[in-house]
Amino acid sequence: MAAVPARKGRRTKNEINMVPFIDVMLVLLIIFMVTAPMLTPSMIDLPSVGQADRQPDRFVQVLVDKDAALKVKDGQSNSSAVSVELAGLVEQVRLLQGPAEPGQGFAPVVISADKSVKYESVVQVMDKLQRAGIQRVGLSVQQQP
Repeated sequence: MAAVPARKGRRTKNEINMVPFIDVMLVLLIIFMVTAPMLTPSMIDLPSVGQADRQPDRFVQVLVDKDAALKVKDGQSNSSAVSVELAGLVEQVRLLQGPAEPGQGFAPVVISADKSVKYESVVQVMDKLQRAGIQRVGLSVQQQP
């Protein structure tokens, strides 16, 4: 009887071949290194502040303090501001606006916010007023010296 020779077959490897992965990563690295200096930084065009010819005779001022608490007052009088919640803001503003003046409409609303308040709070106030149908809503800005 003849002895059966032992076969030296190819065994499969259980390891991942890393060479193609490394090749792809090096190509991506080179692409990013070449294109990164070509990118220009984004420039944001901030809106400019326009000045009205004159300040309105009557206006309602909404104050947003650093804790996002709301206060409403008549802009021309020296009366103290009335604290309100966001839910009751529209009613208080309409009360201070009074009836529409002939030829001019309702008194405009000016929002003055503390510089440390989140922008989200100011947008919520603007959104609440505009959804209620108050047309003339503006922001108060402080000019840099």
